[in-house]
Amino acid sequence: MDLKSKLRHVMNFPKEGIDFIDITTVLQNPEALKYSLDCMKESMEEFGDYDIIVAPEARGFIFGVPLAYMTGKGFIPVRKPGKLPYKTISFEYELEYGTSTLEIHEDAVKPGQKILIVDDLLATSGTAESIIRLIEKMGGEVVGIQVLIELEFLKGRDKLKGYNVKSIVQF
Repeated sequence: MDLKSKLRHVMNFPKEGIDFIDITTVLQNPEALKYSLDCMKESMEEFGDYDIIVAPEARGFIFGVPLAYMTGKGFIPVRKPGKLPYKTISFEYELEYGTSTLEIHEDAVKPGQKILIVDDLLATSGTAESIIRLIEKMGGEVVGIQVLIELEFLKGRDKLKGYNVKSIVQF
């Protein structure tokens, strides 16, 4: 299946000059959604053994939770400030169109735990880098980063040297 053809481009969102890749067209199509998840699951096998999947809100959750279910792993949410009910640690990072902060429960990752990060898209790598910092601060080991879409022209992968990154669709 040509997943590229199933994705919608929204120009100038969320601000002027951004070509936003909209995944809702894939999510609305049962065959495209299943194919996306199946491709991601198959790609994740190359990471080897890991204990748990970590994904950021909101679109990372869309793929992270079903992939955790499909692989028999647990799931750890990474959220925007003020959304998690227990004590958190946070990390501020830059996006391709601003800054943001992510938080994780301070006891979510155990020392030595092997973590696989899942998200919908890799752009400038700000989100992935911040999740890596949070995981490593708690003593976890990032075994890989699996995304559905990679915007290669933004060279986010270059900032993730030393980490195994896999994507299904590249622009």
